[in-house]
Amino acid sequence: MKKVAIVCAAGKEGRLLVGEALARGYAVTGFVRKESDEVAAGANKVVKDLFDLTREDLIGFDVVIDAFGAWTPETLPLHKTSLAHLCDALSGTKVRLLVVGGAGSLYVNPEHTMQVKDLESFPDVFKPLANNMGEALNELRKRSDVQWTYLSPAGDFAADGERTGEYLLGGEEYFVNDRGESRISYADYAIAMIDEIENANNIQKRFAVIGK
Repeated sequence: MKKVAIVCAAGKEGRLLVGEALARGYAVTGFVRKESDEVAAGANKVVKDLFDLTREDLIGFDVVIDAFGAWTPETLPLHKTSLAHLCDALSGTKVRLLVVGGAGSLYVNPEHTMQVKDLESFPDVFKPLANNMGEALNELRKRSDVQWTYLSPAGDFAADGERTGEYLLGGEEYFVNDRGESRISYADYAIAMIDEIENANNIQKRFAVIGK
């Protein structure tokens, strides 16, 4: 039985990841910031801030999933520092680090010189978030000492979208389905993330997922 830790397990995506991992029969531990944060029955809850997590906290797991998210201007840089902290804790170990990523850093040309966030049509309100998450990914790519995987969602990442159980996988470039849509629900994203634990097809790679 695989042992899976989910960091920031009380968030919207974190909760779905916990549920999906439990449904697969994994031994799941959810790390949360506050005692009042709820974790699904069947999972072990540990109250400890991400930045307080140590190598000893994480070394016993097969996989650590980073579901950290920050949205305010003053906390956006934490995307980079939080990921670096987890990487440092897992450096040189066999523990896999799977990261809930963003779509803004997906490439929109074959030369990989332009990203979604660089397009004129990309909303200004989301650019600071996309820039900070993109910087975090750039730093992650430098980590040959960590067994990392970064999963970018579709452009429309729907928190309350339905769970269809179907999805399409891509690589570094933005893509759409047969209806011309780039959309996926949080629930279907969670399925793709847990599938990656089982398939291990993208170690030290970024890949993308959209709804079918």
